Amino acid sequence: MSNAAQLSARERITSLLDDNSFVEVGAFITKRSTDFNLAQKEIPNDGVITGYGLIDGNPVYVYSQDSSSLGGSVGEMHAKKITAIYDLALKIGAPVIGLIDSSGMRLQESTDALNGFGEIYLKQVMASGVIPQITAIFGNCGGGLAVMASLSDFSFIESKNARLFLQTPNSLQGNYKQKLDTSDAHFNALSGAVDYVGTDDLDVLNRIRELISIIPSNNEEEGAVTECNDDLNRLVPAFSQELEDTKSALIDIADNNYFFEIKPEYAKEMVTGFIRLNGITIGAIANRTKILDENGKTIQQLDSVLTTEGCKKAAGFVQFCDAFDIPLLTLTNLSGYKADVNEEATLAKASAELTYAFADATVPKVNLIVGKAIGSAYISMNSKHIGADYVFALPSAQIGMMDAKLAAQIMYEGESSEVINEKSSLYASLQNGAMSAAKRGYVDNIIEPETVRKHLIYAFEMLFTKSEARPLKKHRSF
Repeated sequence: MSNAAQLSARERITSLLDDNSFVEVGAFITKRSTDFNLAQKEIPNDGVITGYGLIDGNPVYVYSQDSSSLGGSVGEMHAKKITAIYDLALKIGAPVIGLIDSSGMRLQESTDALNGFGEIYLKQVMASGVIPQITAIFGNCGGGLAVMASLSDFSFIESKNARLFLQTPNSLQGNYKQKLDTSDAHFNALSGAVDYVGTDDLDVLNRIRELISIIPSNNEEEGAVTECNDDLNRLVPAFSQELEDTKSALIDIADNNYFFEIKPEYAKEMVTGFIRLNGITIGAIANRTKILDENGKTIQQLDSVLTTEGCKKAAGFVQFCDAFDIPLLTLTNLSGYKADVNEEATLAKASAELTYAFADATVPKVNLIVGKAIGSAYISMNSKHIGADYVFALPSAQIGMMDAKLAAQIMYEGESSEVINEKSSLYASLQNGAMSAAKRGYVDNIIEPETVRKHLIYAFEMLFTKSEARPLKKHRSF
C-alpha cells in the first residue's frame, strides 16, 4: 500500500482494496476514434482502469480514472469499460466504487463521448437501490462527471486537489474563482453535494473502506450484521446531558461508541449516519440544537426546527437505508418549522419529501423523543402517526400541537397573566406531556435516559424479521 498523499490511478485502487486482491478487467481496451490525430496518440487503458477486488473480504467493483492518460477524458470506450463494470456488479450484487480524476468529455469523440455519458447515467439509474454506488473525487470532476457523482449514493472528496462543479466558478454570472470557488471541497461540503471531505487520498480511501464494511453489498442482503462485543445492557449515564448535541448521544448508545457520520458540514441541525446496535447496522437521524466541543463547550447554537436542507438531507438518507434493508432510528427534538421568507418558498415541499420517506420505508423504524415534539413538524420525524413501529419518550419529553404557553394565550386571549400561566401549566400536563401521549397510544413506553441503549437494542431485535407489504407503484405521488 502506497504512503504517498497523492496517488496515481492504479495506486488508488491498490490502496483501496485488500492486498493483492485486484483483478483488472478490460486492460487492453482502447479508443476506436482516429479523428483529430487520435490515431497517433497512445491512451493507456483508454484513461480508466477497471476491475474488481475485495474490501475486508467483501467483493467490490472499481474504476479509477487516470489523468495522466489524455487527461482521463471520457470517450466511447472509456465509458464502455465503466458500464461493463456495472453489468458485472449487478450480476453478482456488489458495490461499484468510482475514483474520479478527469478532464471531462473527450472533445475529439464528440457525440460518441456524449453517448458514453448517457450510457453511464442509465447504468447508474438501473443500479440505484440495487447495489451501493460510491464516488470519490481526487482531481477534476466537472460537467457531466458531476452528474455521475450526484447519481451515486455517497460522494467523497479530497480537500486539496479535487474539484467538483457542474459549471466552472468563472462561468457563473457575477462570480469568479477568487471571489467564491464553487468547485472546492469546502463549498461542496456546505452545499451537501458531498458526504465526506478527506485530508488526502489515503484518508478518502480509508473512509470508503470503512463505509463498505458497515453497509450491505446489495438490496437482497438482510441488512449488515457483525459480532457485538459491547454490553447489550450497558447503561448510558451521560445520555441526559447529550440531548442537545445528539451526535454525542448517538455515539454514546452505539456499540463501542462507533458512529459513521454522513454530510457532517451540511444542515448541521439534522444529524445523519450509521451506528451499530448489537452488531446490526442502524441508520440514525437526529435533530440537534447545539454543537459541543470535546470539553463540552458550545461551539454553535441551533434552532429545534425543520429546515429545507435538513429535510432533504434526512429524506435521502432514509431512502438509502430503506432500499438496502437498514433499520432506522430517530432522536426527535422539534418545536416546528424554520420561519423565514426563503424557507417558506421551499420547506413545505421538503417536509413532504421527509414525511414521504419515513412513511414509505418498510424497514424497522424506532423513534425516541428526547425533547420537544411539537406540531406537524414532529409528525414528519418518524412519528407513530406515519408508521414508526416503536416510539419511546424520555420523561421530560413534550409532545403536542403547540407550546403550552402559546396555546393558553390563544385560548384565553384577554385574560390576566395569572390565568394564562395557570392554564399554560394545565395544558402542559393534560396535552403536552409524554404520559398524555402514552395514554393515547402515540408513545409505546416512557424510558429513563440511562436505559436508552438496552431498550433500543431490544426493540430492533423484536423487529428483525419485520415484513410489510405495500401496494405496487412506479413513482412518488407528489
